[in-house]
Amino acid sequence: MNIEQFKAMLLEKGIALSDKQLEQFDQYFHTLVEWNEKMNLTAITDQEDVYLKHFYDSISAAFYFDFTQPHHLCDVGAGAGFPSIPLKIAFPHLEVTIVDSLNKRISFLNHLANVLKLEKVHFIHDRAETFGVNPAHRESYDLVTARAVARMSVLSELCLPLVKVGGHFIAMKAAHANDELTVGQKAITTLGGKLEQMHTFTLPMEESERNILVIKKEKQTPKKYPRKPGTPGKMPIE
Repeated sequence: MNIEQFKAMLLEKGIALSDKQLEQFDQYFHTLVEWNEKMNLTAITDQEDVYLKHFYDSISAAFYFDFTQPHHLCDVGAGAGFPSIPLKIAFPHLEVTIVDSLNKRISFLNHLANVLKLEKVHFIHDRAETFGVNPAHRESYDLVTARAVARMSVLSELCLPLVKVGGHFIAMKAAHANDELTVGQKAITTLGGKLEQMHTFTLPMEESERNILVIKKEKQTPKKYPRKPGTPGKMPIE
């Protein structure tokens, strides 16, 4: 996906990028590739692949959910900033908090935010399990996103405790989302969520399956969740 295709395909979805926003994506790409030589941020470094598989793919959440509202979004395990930083560039009014367990990724994100001149962004070095029991963050976000972090039964325990009641958790998945959902249904319900919508589409050009799961937080998460770091992965709610 070249830059013109990126701009045109987003415009087809009602997302018009200004010259400034396109410049920010260009800076993002170059900063990502530069830092990737020093640390492992992504296996994808070809420009057209980055625009398709990272930038366009991240923004695809906005095809199915209204990001024009003044949400405070928390992105769990964002790595090099996906999906939240492309969403922040496309919707500058968003307030974004990223929590990631690797401090060097937080260093990259802080540098990136300075290069892109992003405001209302916060980067926190923590495990999602301990972050989710912190009273300053628990059940305080309008929106929590995660892209390809863990299977749904595990991911729900990392993300749903952070969503305020009435807010949403958006899980971005590749193929097999239906199978994950079947196994993860108990976790979603236990943690106070309910599947509101599931959207399946094909990523253009490479024709690979993508799924956007929109889960509404209907009631408070029981106090015992999330459990200690590592426990959700070892003993998922299934």
